[in-house]
Amino acid sequence: MSPIKRVHNFNAGPSILPLPVLERAQAELLDYAGTGMSVMEMSHRSKEFEAIIQTAEADLRELMGIPANYKVMFLQGGASLQFAMVPMNLRPAGASADYIVTGSWSRTAMKEAAKLGAVRTAFNGEGENYTRLPAEGELSFDPKAAYVHFCHNETIHGVEFKSEPAVPEGVPLVCDMSSDFLSQPVDVSKYGLIYAGAQKNAGPAGVTIVIIREDLLARVPGNLPALLNYQVMAESGSLHNTPPCFAIYMVGLVLKWLKDLGGLNAMYEINREKAEMIYKAIDGSGGYYRGHAVPEARSIMNIPFRMPSEELEDLFVKEAKKADLVGLKGHRSVGGLRASIYNALPVESARALVEFMADFQQKHG
Repeated sequence: MSPIKRVHNFNAGPSILPLPVLERAQAELLDYAGTGMSVMEMSHRSKEFEAIIQTAEADLRELMGIPANYKVMFLQGGASLQFAMVPMNLRPAGASADYIVTGSWSRTAMKEAAKLGAVRTAFNGEGENYTRLPAEGELSFDPKAAYVHFCHNETIHGVEFKSEPAVPEGVPLVCDMSSDFLSQPVDVSKYGLIYAGAQKNAGPAGVTIVIIREDLLARVPGNLPALLNYQVMAESGSLHNTPPCFAIYMVGLVLKWLKDLGGLNAMYEINREKAEMIYKAIDGSGGYYRGHAVPEARSIMNIPFRMPSEELEDLFVKEAKKADLVGLKGHRSVGGLRASIYNALPVESARALVEFMADFQQKHG
């Protein structure tokens, strides 16, 4: 049997998973814990699956320090469905919500919310092509807003909040944390609601994690369809209907891997090392490689950059793929290049990219 090939995977999502997680899933694929069946085949009402989802929640609570007055849900529909579910559940009739727009995903979230009711723009970085974060004095909040929504890390434009925006007292802070979820420690108590699609750092595509402060469940209108109702899903332990069982199982394995690694503080140090390595290569290239975000707003998860011409960028992607560096093409909406360096990407892969960048510049610069 030929050895298994693994590439340096910089895909933005679905993205790289930890090798030990994949190996564990492979070993358990046909027979999970002596049941004689795969997790994909077992009843979601079985004691075996209930143990899987309950353990995943317990490990997530431990890793993130989630307070007892928060509910954890494993939902479907991705972060994109949360763009609609958040206002449906948390914005009362006639109320407005504030949105901090720092890139494509927060802009899309606001547009979705606007289809269902009133929104305000607390900040909009579009005029500067989403290269930076708002300064404190640039944020304009409505003290009566139903909530303030922001995206912690913009996957496409590569800007990442280093601290939470200071919102008016009593206004819940809602965060799309999809692309840097579990990449660093977070003070959950500062948030009313956090949501994250799993397919960046937490597991495969198919499950979305929602963490909500319990008091906010009282806002949920009674006339929402059950699967769009946070209260229903929270009370059922995410088991109102058949959940994405295998994806939840995979999230559970990723959480065990993170715990074995030393938790989110240890993960953050590794992520910083990878990011600093690549940004150093960009900044030291004499302008051959140009980063998108201003240095103080740079993401440690997604690094978009440009080169002197689109032709060179296309060649870079082709030559990189030959060297087993995949997923480096920028998002279709902005072009260019992008290295997504999520939790599971080894430091060795970041080093391989930096070496390739230097070689490519020497050959084609």
